[in-house]
Amino acid sequence: MTNSRMNPKVDEYLSKSKKWKKEYEKLRNIVLDCELTEEFKWMHPCYTFEKKNIVLIHGFKEYCALLFHKGVLLQDAHGILIQQTENVQAARQIRFTNVQEIVEMETILKAYIYEAIEVEKAGLEVNYKKTTEFVIPEQFQNKLDEIPALKTAFEALTPGRQRAYIHYFSEPKQSKTRESRVEKYMQQILNGKGLND
Repeated sequence: MTNSRMNPKVDEYLSKSKKWKKEYEKLRNIVLDCELTEEFKWMHPCYTFEKKNIVLIHGFKEYCALLFHKGVLLQDAHGILIQQTENVQAARQIRFTNVQEIVEMETILKAYIYEAIEVEKAGLEVNYKKTTEFVIPEQFQNKLDEIPALKTAFEALTPGRQRAYIHYFSEPKQSKTRESRVEKYMQQILNGKGLND
């Protein structure tokens, strides 16, 4: 592994890491051994092949993970890829809770990374669900039916912004909470803004 392929932003990220530092460093070494370009995207170490995202290293409270951007297209011969939430369509994670797990899986991890590179070389794409295939929660659908301007404004948003609202409004288990979320964001939708704008 050559130092010239190491990104200074990733060095800085690792130097500030408290919880998963050893795990991140081991994952970084494994990924760099696979001849990928190290970048820093979405506030995390990201590794690319010919400018296409292959894997991302990130950490959570309970685990750190190697995230494959098109993990859904991998064979997953060892049954270790995890779909983070039901709404994640393409990405899949391999999770770790200590550096020993990573060391023991190094050969398997490299095989998965090389397979992910082959997926990119082959030009394979994930068939994403269209926004129209997502179920709009009843509380939001009622408002769309009641207020034509809201329906028009929502339909004018990009598909990604529409999906973000649908997911956000669908999350709560209680109807009352879903309703209050819809109420809170109606004006933002009318203003043509996404959930995080």
